[in-house]
Amino acid sequence: MRVVVQRVSSASVAIGGEVRSSIGPGLLILLGVGHDDCVEDVDYLVNKTVALRIFDDGEGVMNLSVRDSGGDAIVVSQFTLMASTRKGNRPSYINAAGHGKAIPLYRLFCDKLSEAMGKPVGTGEFGADMKVSLVNDGPVTICIDSKNK
Repeated sequence: MRVVVQRVSSASVAIGGEVRSSIGPGLLILLGVGHDDCVEDVDYLVNKTVALRIFDDGEGVMNLSVRDSGGDAIVVSQFTLMASTRKGNRPSYINAAGHGKAIPLYRLFCDKLSEAMGKPVGTGEFGADMKVSLVNDGPVTICIDSKNK
């Protein structure tokens, strides 16, 4: 399981021209689920993501987590994070989980992240054509793979 965590000033997800979720300061999280991922991968990434100290404290030092800073989060499913580019120029998505496995793990990730943050988490819609907008703050972008602990 992989996440791309972006510290944002604001972010939103629109589907079919309608805004599904929007936040002010916080995290935009892109989540890719692999065919060999499980609940332990969800737990690891939720705990790591919610504890990342990438928000400025009173002295301008990245020393606060999203929870500490009171920020919000949006989680967007993105199977392309599981792409392999080892051969040729056309990415292979053979490592991405199918809907039957990916959807429950995506929902579990969102639920556990919401619980860890103590507030609702915005979402996109699994498999939808989404338009994601963000103002990356910093920019700060962190990639985490649960298989690289």
